Amino acid sequence: MGKDTFDVLILIGRPASGKSEIIDFLKHTAPDVRRGRYHIAGLDILGVFPMLWAWFEEDRILNQQLGHPRLYTDEGCYFKHPAYWHLLIECLSLDYQKRQRDNPAYHDHTTALVEFLRGSEHGGYGEAFSHLADGLLQKAAIVYVNVSFAESLCKNRRRFNPQRPDSILEHGLSDEKMERLYREDDWAALAPAESGFVRVRDIFVPFAVFENEDNVTTDKLDLLAARLETVLDKLWNLRLG
Repeated sequence: MGKDTFDVLILIGRPASGKSEIIDFLKHTAPDVRRGRYHIAGLDILGVFPMLWAWFEEDRILNQQLGHPRLYTDEGCYFKHPAYWHLLIECLSLDYQKRQRDNPAYHDHTTALVEFLRGSEHGGYGEAFSHLADGLLQKAAIVYVNVSFAESLCKNRRRFNPQRPDSILEHGLSDEKMERLYREDDWAALAPAESGFVRVRDIFVPFAVFENEDNVTTDKLDLLAARLETVLDKLWNLRLG
């Protein structure tokens, strides 16, 4: 019997585009359904946000409680150096490599779901992909969750819970940060079609777009399930082709 699940699924898109809701949906889908409908095995989620939030908290503790300079960010919580954007992706890639090193049968039972976002100001997705290791990219397929900046901004405002700023499903950014960091997005220039292949170095990585301007990822589980199945079937067939 041939392998029937993705090894690596890269999930990208603007803030509040629906990525976290898709992950939450998959986490709460029965394993046999997840495999049968979505080609996804046991989920291992490698996301940027927990790492990023840890940096923010470390900087706050260093500065406010210990009286030392902040390491990563300035007082406005912007990175002190653009290289930190690339460091996040390099760390994701390294985490994936460690998993494969420690468990040669990792992908026999696991789909690694790699989640991040990137605006054009810091090189966009074209730059971000260049910091992923060949071994990851060769096993990867990409889902881009597509919403306009206006929809991203609106959803970001709605979901933010100031009591839980570290929550995957309830974190948010200020409008000023949204404008500066994420208004511009290079995906359309990188991949001007609903599906196909993105070239990273000499590796061609299949992709498919999950359209979400109509926000099926919020309280519309039936629509989310059907659309995700369609997108991942398309992506699976590209991978096989």
